Amino acid sequence: MRPNVLLLCTDQQRFDALGAYGNPHIATPNLDRLAGEGVLFENCYVQNPVCAPSRASLMTGRYVSTHGLHANGVDIDPGAEMVTKLLADDGYDCGLVGKFHLGACFAGRSEPRLDDGFRVFRWAHDPYPGSSENAYHRWLRAAQPDLHARARAGEVGWDELPTEAHYSRWIGDETIEFLRSGRQDGKPFFFVANFFDPHHGFGAPPEYRARYDAAALPPRVGTDGELSSKPPIFTEASKDSYAGYARGFADYTDDELDEVRAAYYAMVTLVDDEVGRILDALDAEGLADDTVVVFTSDHGEMLGDHRLMLKGPFHYDCAVRVPLIVRWPGRFAPARRPELVQWVDLAPTFLDLAGAAPSPLHQGASLRGLLTGGDPTWRDWALCQYRDSGHSYDPPVHATMLRHGRWKLVVHHGAPASTRERTGELYDLETDPDELVNRWADPAHCETRLTMQEKLIDVLVGIEDRSRPRLAHW
Repeated sequence: MRPNVLLLCTDQQRFDALGAYGNPHIATPNLDRLAGEGVLFENCYVQNPVCAPSRASLMTGRYVSTHGLHANGVDIDPGAEMVTKLLADDGYDCGLVGKFHLGACFAGRSEPRLDDGFRVFRWAHDPYPGSSENAYHRWLRAAQPDLHARARAGEVGWDELPTEAHYSRWIGDETIEFLRSGRQDGKPFFFVANFFDPHHGFGAPPEYRARYDAAALPPRVGTDGELSSKPPIFTEASKDSYAGYARGFADYTDDELDEVRAAYYAMVTLVDDEVGRILDALDAEGLADDTVVVFTSDHGEMLGDHRLMLKGPFHYDCAVRVPLIVRWPGRFAPARRPELVQWVDLAPTFLDLAGAAPSPLHQGASLRGLLTGGDPTWRDWALCQYRDSGHSYDPPVHATMLRHGRWKLVVHHGAPASTRERTGELYDLETDPDELVNRWADPAHCETRLTMQEKLIDVLVGIEDRSRPRLAHW
């Protein structure tokens, strides 16, 4: 039996912004129930801490250095192989609602359509009017014209619209409509519901924001003077986020930082309620037992930790480690898996579950073995590549993260001919899980750093694209 696959993806959700990941301060009962019924991966890493490069790795099953969409605002190669196209060619009915972001969407641009295999394509990059016209705007204008006009006039914030008009509710409604009446008969489906929350800017419907007392939430992670031992770009980014295009940590008051966290939690709770509605619809349509539900996010959010906001050239776990939950009732026993898994593993997993042929272009590996009890041959590392991926700093920032065992290495690259001293990060996640103490320049950890750097070189050689077949000896 070929299962349906329902991929629920949020934008900018840290791994710890879920009750199931040990956060007692956030209300996520529906996702916690999903985790209790499925397999929760404790250490899932994305391939880039910024939206578009990360999403390209999801859709292509390839690392950033291979798929080439190295930064936001870059269009992916129009001939890139999409996992949804492979599934569609193999008999799946594919659909998407919400964000996609494999192309430039700024200043009124509409993302170029690819040979992506989606029969249903209800694209809406975000809820705001500044990027481009999209399906959400058209729905809101038709369903609630007065509210749409007020939002366009700036009388009410797009993030703070009533729940029944909110972007996250629209994602829920469109997904439920597909499950109830939008599917093609006789075909399994692969449907992607891409929420925009909890992406900034930090607002939620009043009834959700009211559920959190900002002053009662846990304090931010960090210590005074912490950034003095970190790469200098962190001090710059603490003053001005996005290379000066957004407020930096230093511009926020303590009360404002508390408010940001409360709004962020409220956005997650709103998404959780929509996930609950979607799961109820699966049950009502008799689809739950035949559907693999996957919940994840494209990257995390600094949220004031380490004196940083938003995202950028940061490889802290709160920026690059994300939730990953997979449920298939009766097939995958509930479990928590500690292995290091990555977003490049999702595309080969989808093909494997669908019984489709694997792609020779995929650089990840199917998670099926881990989902069904264990895989002793599973890789022991995770890789993340930042290549001037967000707003560009001067000089551009390029950094590579390797997680291996208890250690995390982040190399901040300079120009090959530069005499500038190379900087980086080295964290012992066993003794320092909050990544407060940078061991990069610690003489006592010199051997560990060199070992990790050698491992990184081997990993980078291992992920080079050698997918084209050799036809003869010469």
